[in-house]
Amino acid sequence: MYNIKKAVSRLDFAPRIDEIKVTDIKQGIGMFTPKPDKPASFAVLKAALKKAGYTLASAEITVSGKIARDDSDWWIEADSSKQRFVITGDNINRTLEDASKADRVELTGDWQTTEAPTGAREVITYRKIKVDTPVRTSKADAQRGRQNASAEKKDNVAGIQVSIGGMAAVANFFPAPVRTTSPGLTVYKGGAITPRYFFVHQHLGDLEADRHSLRVNVSYTPTPTLQLEAEIPYQRTSFDDGAQSGSGNGLGNITLWGKYRFYRELETWGDRQAAVRVGVELPTGRKRAPSEESLGAPEFVRQQLSAINGGAAFHTDLSYSQAHGRFIFGANIEGTLRGERDGFRTGHEARVNTDLEYVLLPLKYQTPGKELFAIVETTYSYRDRGRIAGRTVPGSSSSEFYLAPGLQFTAAARLVLEASYQFPVVLNTGPLVLRTDRNFLAGIRYLY
Repeated sequence: MYNIKKAVSRLDFAPRIDEIKVTDIKQGIGMFTPKPDKPASFAVLKAALKKAGYTLASAEITVSGKIARDDSDWWIEADSSKQRFVITGDNINRTLEDASKADRVELTGDWQTTEAPTGAREVITYRKIKVDTPVRTSKADAQRGRQNASAEKKDNVAGIQVSIGGMAAVANFFPAPVRTTSPGLTVYKGGAITPRYFFVHQHLGDLEADRHSLRVNVSYTPTPTLQLEAEIPYQRTSFDDGAQSGSGNGLGNITLWGKYRFYRELETWGDRQAAVRVGVELPTGRKRAPSEESLGAPEFVRQQLSAINGGAAFHTDLSYSQAHGRFIFGANIEGTLRGERDGFRTGHEARVNTDLEYVLLPLKYQTPGKELFAIVETTYSYRDRGRIAGRTVPGSSSSEFYLAPGLQFTAAARLVLEASYQFPVVLNTGPLVLRTDRNFLAGIRYLY
């Protein structure tokens, strides 16, 4: 819902983003009060939401003001903005004739923008009219009516209030999978900053290795279908084989991504979308690995303790997700082709991830905010044999399957907290491949 609120807040007549309310997340219904000094337009609202990737199904508007009639139409002039809206509906002449005698009315109905020879007009097909101050037949009654109107006016809508409906499928828009690539595009004409901390423990025989990594992902979404990303990793690794120990740290390879969402279908409290993503991994990371003197292990094993997996690499990724009610399912397939750096690289890799999410809280889910998501993700990874000094290394391939339960919490309108614990279910690794025992992740996602 944050993406919708941000799209609406950019309109000249819209209030600040925190003044736009979501009243029913299942039906995608929101509400806001336009600025009193700017004319409101249904067509402009609909176009802004379309740019953000949503279709405006309907809009209901409530206008407080004075009803009058010209040569051809009935209209109402808003108290605050003085904007005029043409009124249509059944039995209009009889109904509005009585309402026009009042000092002030509240008129509620379906809102549209229509074209006329004189230009675009804002039109309300009325459903309900509330007369605040009816005309009295005596001066005493009129005086009492004005006093009552003054007392009641504080409780009535001042000017214009708009309810937008039909923006379904956004219950899962703000949160996203932790380890599975999401086809979602965060925020249109905005983005997200996502720092994540990883702790990974690995072993190979007597050798124990701990990795502490910080990966910072920055994304920007310039269009409703395109997202640009950059990921910057920093890693510290320590090792101990019982006889020798040591540590090292440094910047990893920076990866640049481009994601294109080519499919999206909205439904009531549901969303289906798919995207393709390509990435280029730059050889920017620190390539230093433990020397043979500091660790008596084969060179390919020692190179795995560096901050990189090789040189330049090309990534491609296809992802899909589907939401319905409180459940969200997602999956992605990723392939990586790696280049050598100083004669070293791990093998080319194929990876399949799945993601299953469920909204645990709130139990009564009407408005967005403070959601707690339970997450279960799986990862299958196949890595081909790596290379050292231009030669293929036997025993350096692997086939692995992991399970990762986790939690996500929407702490604020722009902030998500997340944690995930990954552990192996099946490890079929060569004798020169470090085996991952556990992988803990903690992160935050901040939208801007």
